[in-house]
Amino acid sequence: MSATTEPSTDSKETRLREYLRQRAEDGEVYIKSKFIADDVNLSPKEIGALMVKLRDSAAELEIEKWSYTSATTWRVTHG
Repeated sequence: MSATTEPSTDSKETRLREYLRQRAEDGEVYIKSKFIADDVNLSPKEIGALMVKLRDSAAELEIEKWSYTSATTWRVTHG
């Protein structure tokens, strides 16, 4: 019997944190969850929830909910 396991929230958070760190390396970047979902293999809903979590826990990143027009836009800077 083979069990498939869902990636842990920590690995999802780590994957998203690394992605954001790379994207914001040269300053700031504006990102919509739905446009990066495929890049990090997560759903837009998962990204939204993790962005809120990372906003409080990722000291090296400044994450700000910027606007909402058909999807939330996040402003991410490398701090």
